[in-house]
Amino acid sequence: MKQTKEKELFGNFDPVLNAVLRSVKGAQFPNKGEAQPLKTFIDLFCGIGGFHVAGQSLGMKCVFASDIDAEARKAYEHNFGLMPQGDITRINAKDIPDHDLLCAGFPCQPFSIIGSQKGFSDPRGTLFFEIARIIKEKKPRAVMLENVKQLASANGGETLKTIKSTLEELGYFVEHKVLNALDFGVPQKRERVLIIGTRKDFGKFNWPDKKIPMKPLAEILEKNPDPKHFVSTKIKRSRKQAHKAIVTPSIWHENKSGNISSHPFSCALRAGASYNYLLVDGERRLTPREMLRLQGFPDTFEIACNDTQTRKQAGNSVPVPMIKSVMKRLVDVHRSNASKGK
Repeated sequence: MKQTKEKELFGNFDPVLNAVLRSVKGAQFPNKGEAQPLKTFIDLFCGIGGFHVAGQSLGMKCVFASDIDAEARKAYEHNFGLMPQGDITRINAKDIPDHDLLCAGFPCQPFSIIGSQKGFSDPRGTLFFEIARIIKEKKPRAVMLENVKQLASANGGETLKTIKSTLEELGYFVEHKVLNALDFGVPQKRERVLIIGTRKDFGKFNWPDKKIPMKPLAEILEKNPDPKHFVSTKIKRSRKQAHKAIVTPSIWHENKSGNISSHPFSCALRAGASYNYLLVDGERRLTPREMLRLQGFPDTFEIACNDTQTRKQAGNSVPVPMIKSVMKRLVDVHRSNASKGK
């Protein structure tokens, strides 16, 4: 029965995935010792460093990062002075420094609406098991994973079930929740599933329970954007003929069917979407700085790549305030436990 179920989930990748699953089953932690607060973290599939900004702001130190994209690594090193390693499948887990918290925004394309939605039958979907491989070797005190909300329903919920059961077999209490960046202060509707694992010798944590007021869109938008970001007269005219906004400023969103809507916030930034699918007041594209602000990056974060790459990087990133809010709860739980000597 189990073998048939895994075939349904993993398709042509059975041999590799079954081997990984067998290797992580039964992993045990050392005997419980004196608890310590979270001080260090690693940043897998790091992109330009959304997890890094959040962790650093909470006083933690990033001791290792990894991403396969060369331009993302360039931006990461420019801002943090740490060059991420490349392809995670080529990294020996023993070579990764010990750390308290493992963070990973693993590839979302296999589970997203605009992606293939093939889940574990897509080679990128199997990268979760690279995370499991590292967890088994390094046994961090906590794990924090991020992905698109579609992960929660992929393959009828079996994909998420497999992820959670794997983490549980590795010795973690596991919880997940779909959160929206709109509830954490940024004017972007971006729903993501967060998966939290806390080692069984530390216990669980509580999700953030208070919403952060949304920053007005006017505070995100640049006052004098470069003229190159304005659309042609033809596109502007067609948008204005098709839609009338109720609020200003607003972000106009055109979906795949050509329907246009406008809001005092942005719909989710997407790395591979049409160049003109989001327009400020139906007239211009978002600037790279505005896109970074919509993800909660501070203006001290320097743009190190061209507009095309930065647009892709922002679309692939995590909403920093949302990550920070959840991470703070995680840090607080471990700090509390440490003070009690658990």
